[in-house]
Amino acid sequence: MYLAQDPTLQDFGHDTWWLVLAKVLLAFVFAVLATLLGVWFERRVVGFMQVRPGPNQVGPFGLLQTLADGLKMAFKEDILPTKADKVVYFFAPTISVICSVTALSVVPFGPIVSVFGHHTPLQVTDVQVAVLVLLACSSMGIYGIVLGGWASGSTYPLLGGLRSSAQMISYEVAMGLSIVAVFMTAGTMSTSGIVAAQADGTRFTLFGQSLPAPGWYALLLLPSFVIFFIATVGETNRAPFDLPEAESELVAGFMTEYSSLKFALFMLSEYVSMVTMSAVTVTLFLGGWRAPWPISLWSGANSGWWPLLWFLGKVVLLVFVFVWLRGTLPRLRYDQFMRLGWKVLLPINLVWILALAGIKVTSGWERGDRLIAIGIPVAAVLLAIFFWPTRKPEPERSLEEQVQARPEGSFPLPPMDLQVPPSPRTRRAVAQRQPANVGADEKEV
Repeated sequence: MYLAQDPTLQDFGHDTWWLVLAKVLLAFVFAVLATLLGVWFERRVVGFMQVRPGPNQVGPFGLLQTLADGLKMAFKEDILPTKADKVVYFFAPTISVICSVTALSVVPFGPIVSVFGHHTPLQVTDVQVAVLVLLACSSMGIYGIVLGGWASGSTYPLLGGLRSSAQMISYEVAMGLSIVAVFMTAGTMSTSGIVAAQADGTRFTLFGQSLPAPGWYALLLLPSFVIFFIATVGETNRAPFDLPEAESELVAGFMTEYSSLKFALFMLSEYVSMVTMSAVTVTLFLGGWRAPWPISLWSGANSGWWPLLWFLGKVVLLVFVFVWLRGTLPRLRYDQFMRLGWKVLLPINLVWILALAGIKVTSGWERGDRLIAIGIPVAAVLLAIFFWPTRKPEPERSLEEQVQARPEGSFPLPPMDLQVPPSPRTRRAVAQRQPANVGADEKEV
C-alpha cells in the first residue's frame, strides 16, 4: 500500500545523491528520446494521412531516420554571418532547448516507487508553486527566439524574431489564465497535488445510487482545457500556428541565418516543447499518471511502475493530436492568429474564470440564494446580448459614387467601360500584314 500513495511536498528533498542524479538523467533521456521518436512519429503519421510510406529505409520501420538526419546536419558547413553577435548567436538555440527540458523537472511521471530499496516519488522535484515554474520555463524560451533573430545581424531574422515573440507572448497570457481555473479547483499549485486532486471527483446521487463524477479537469473545466490546448499549440509554433517558419511569407523566420547543429537545436527545441507541453497538459487536465477508466477499476493500476505506462500513453495521444492538426489544418494569417488570441480566447477565459469564481463562492449558500445570485448576472448578460445596439450596414454605393469619393491625388483609373482604344502601332502593323488566303498561282508569280 505504501507504493500506491500520492507523493506530497514532504516526500521530496530526502533522496540520496545518486537517486537525484538518476531522476534528472531519466527526465533528460525522456526528453531526448521523445524528441527523436517524435520526429519519426510525425513523419510516419503524416505519411499515412497522405497515403505515402514515410521514412522506412534507415533502421526497422525507419526508426533510425531521425538519428541519420541529425548526423547529416552535424557534418554540414557551419556558417557564421559577418554581422552576427558571435556569443549570443551561439547561445540562443541552447536557451530554447534548456528551458523546454527544465520544465520536465516538476512534472510527475508516477507515484512513490521503490528503487533498490529506496522509496521515492517518480518526479525530480516539486514545490508549492511548481506550475509557476512551468510558466517561467515556457516564458524564458521566448528569449532564445528573440536573441536568435537579433544576433543574426540580418533584417529577415530580426522581423521573424519579433513576430514570433509577439505570437508566443500573446498566447502565454491565455495559457496562464487557463491554469487559474485549475488553481481554484485543486486548491494548490503543486503538480503532484493537482494530480492527487483529480483522483476522484465529487460524488452525486442518481435514483438512490451514489456515483462518482469525473475527476479529470479536462471534463470539469472543459473551457479551460480547450483554451489551454489551443494556447499550447500557438505557444509551441505548431501548425496551424507555425507562423515563424512561414516560408512563403518571411523566408524561414528567426532561424534564417542558422545552419548545421545550431539549426538542428532550434528544430529539435520545437519538438521538445511539444512533448513537454503534452506532459504538462496531461498533468493539469488529464489526471497525470493515474490510469483512465476502465483500467482504473483494477486495484493495482495506480501503484508501482504501471502509472508510468499510463502517463506515456497519454503523452503519445496528445502528440498524435499535434500531428493530426498539422496534417489537416491550413496555416492561419498573422492577423487572424492574433485576433483569435486577444479578441476570442482572452475574453472567453476571463468570463469563464468569473463564472467559476461565482460558483465556488455560492457553493455553500442556500438553494434560493444561489439561484438569485446566479440568475441575476445571467439575466443581465442575456438582456445585454439581445438589446445591444447593432451597427447598421452602410448602403452600398454605385461605382460612379465610389469614383467621385476618391481623395485628391489618387492614382488614375482606367476607363470604366473597360474599352481600351487600340495602339496606333498595332493598327499600322495590321495594315501592313499580307492576307492569309493568297492562292497558289499568286505565290508563283
